[in-house]
Amino acid sequence: MFFPRIFQKGINWVSRSKVSVTGAIIVGILLPVLTVSFLFDYLGFIQNPYFGFLLYVLMAPLFVLGLILIFVGTVLLPGREDLGTYTVEYLREQLSRPGRYTRVRRLIYFTVAITLFCVFLVGIVSYGTFRYTASNSFCGQFCHKVMQPQYVAYKNSPHSKVACVECHFGKDATWAERSKFTGIKQLFAVATNSYSRPILSPIDVLRPGRKTCEECHRPEKFQGFMLYSKDKFLYDKNNTKVQTIMIMKVGSGDLEGRNAHGIHWHVSEAQQVYYKAANRARTLITEVKIVEKGKKDVVFERIGGLPDDEIDISAQKRNKLRKMDCVDCHNRPTHIFLSPDEAIDQKITADIIPRYLPYIKRQAVEAVTQDYGSLQMAKIQISRRLQDWYRENYPELIQKKPGLLEKAIQGTIKAYEENVFPDMRVTWGTYKSFLGHKNGSGCFRCHGKLREKKTGRIVSSDCNLCHIVLARDQIKPDIIKILKGNDQR
Repeated sequence: MFFPRIFQKGINWVSRSKVSVTGAIIVGILLPVLTVSFLFDYLGFIQNPYFGFLLYVLMAPLFVLGLILIFVGTVLLPGREDLGTYTVEYLREQLSRPGRYTRVRRLIYFTVAITLFCVFLVGIVSYGTFRYTASNSFCGQFCHKVMQPQYVAYKNSPHSKVACVECHFGKDATWAERSKFTGIKQLFAVATNSYSRPILSPIDVLRPGRKTCEECHRPEKFQGFMLYSKDKFLYDKNNTKVQTIMIMKVGSGDLEGRNAHGIHWHVSEAQQVYYKAANRARTLITEVKIVEKGKKDVVFERIGGLPDDEIDISAQKRNKLRKMDCVDCHNRPTHIFLSPDEAIDQKITADIIPRYLPYIKRQAVEAVTQDYGSLQMAKIQISRRLQDWYRENYPELIQKKPGLLEKAIQGTIKAYEENVFPDMRVTWGTYKSFLGHKNGSGCFRCHGKLREKKTGRIVSSDCNLCHIVLARDQIKPDIIKILKGNDQR
């Protein structure tokens, strides 16, 4: 009969205040729901980002609020008895009365047990909340429309097995806290429809590239050369395959007596590279400083003036030196958006678009580079354009092999929807990559654009600094035969 009496006293205790009654109702309703929902989430029965939001962002805080209301109502806002009753003197009197000690002790045990259970449940829910808000589904799928371009690019990237938080705030508590507060601001922007379209790259709020990238990659250990091969297809009838073969001078930073050399010389600790940029995107480099221990600093400045229409940051930021790190070249290591040529070439290489369909490279690129108002309209128009053109020019082929054209249409649409997102105003070229030197970007932000202040020496733009071209856009290059040796597969 002990527990029924305890529960009865507990009910009487809670019912002393409307505030505590409200809290008890919230807790009573949510406790079983939270328990079952948490088990479902833990066991993976429900794979839905909105279920996690409902569980951890709405119900869990509401449950904690209910506990707080019970505490406030019973301890701070009692309605039936004077608060002075529950003082040290009152408890001392109760414990000194014959027969009261055992009852009070049982009440204390029961209260401690309930408190510990609630603390345990709140701890589990708090951990679940943190885990959910750090999950890929929350980062990329909860705000589906807003983050869809970044999430689709992430899923197709070489780092698709790496969790978002591993790069965006890692194991550093400071960056984790900063990211959570930034996330609150972003959720507010989504709720009020005040977010930018397209989403701007978070250049100023990213962790230092060396801390992020070097958790897996060590530029000091990179050595020597790397063979690089790139396939592309021409716009002719046969979609002729051509290849570019290069030896990349990857080089390394300084380690174990080796001198820094090659491409990764730029991130060496022996000679550190600093630069100033005149715009947020860091495409206009105005000054470079090379700092080497035991030597005078070498300063390079931009040749000619700056285009005023491309300067978009304050003079204070333009005069701030930034130490060069990984993301100054690998600025899109995960959220990779391709050009139309590259996107179609990839699909043809993977046989997602059949190469044997005449002129498919030319027609596919032409189809995906048109301006469509929405993704749905793009799918309809791309399909219609390709069907009309091939039925007019190759009707017999389409009649014999209708599946060939359908496969090409689906592959072309896939290339489009992986790189263009009309709702977010993301189109071809919205997000530029600095890897290499496409359209004068990347390496050519500095090479060929800066001269040393004292000597007038220009930063070289010689191709052989970073790579040796063995074959450029050749059909079956001889170097491939040499590398394969007797293996002609």
